[in-house]
Amino acid sequence: MPHLATYVGLLHHSERSLAEALRTVGEGHAAEADVYHVCDTLAKMSEEHVRRLEPIVRRYGEQRHGDDVEEPERLYADGPGEIRKGPVGLLRDLQDLYVLATLVQTTWTAVGQAAQGVRDRELLELAQASETETGRQLSWLTTRLKAAAPQALIVAP
Repeated sequence: MPHLATYVGLLHHSERSLAEALRTVGEGHAAEADVYHVCDTLAKMSEEHVRRLEPIVRRYGEQRHGDDVEEPERLYADGPGEIRKGPVGLLRDLQDLYVLATLVQTTWTAVGQAAQGVRDRELLELAQASETETGRQLSWLTTRLKAAAPQALIVAP
């Protein structure tokens, strides 16, 4: 299991980044009430994933550096950082969230497959539940992107 710890670490970092990014985007676009409230709810979802993942991180470790971790500086992704302004800014921020949530979901998929391989029932159940919830996050982001795009790309000056 030399690389499972690497991916558990990637997952732990990515879920934390997603939670922080959702809060940042929600607060940065608080004028859009649905964005503020739904981003808060989705951030709590990712924070719960992080909380439930922590015993597994302690069990497998969280390998970020070492000879068997190739390109560690390119392994992790962070959130959008500074919030963009206006309707086009909201659209781009939602796209950044979508990319980060996709990384989280595909990492849950990979970790879930590894959990099956090592017969780790606790990790497998967490991976399946979290992958489903991350799918809900992606679904909302897609819906909100579709709602924001006409306003940002056609109507806004």
